[in-house]
Amino acid sequence: MTVASQVKQTISSLKGVQGTLRIYSNQTRDQETKTVFDEALNVTDDVIKDMEKRLQTLEFEEPQYKGN
Repeated sequence: MTVASQVKQTISSLKGVQGTLRIYSNQTRDQETKTVFDEALNVTDDVIKDMEKRLQTLEFEEPQYKGN
């Protein structure tokens, strides 16, 4: 498995985590807990953006990995 494939797999997993966090955030009635879930969503969003930038760099530097 190439580094680009691993990065794509990690991004996909993180997006799944985000979906779960959104569900938990929407289902909770406790405002403090909702805030914690929302903060976790923001952190995972930042990580996903960083990983996507890294993926773009990998694909630019190694065009053979683009689209794999």
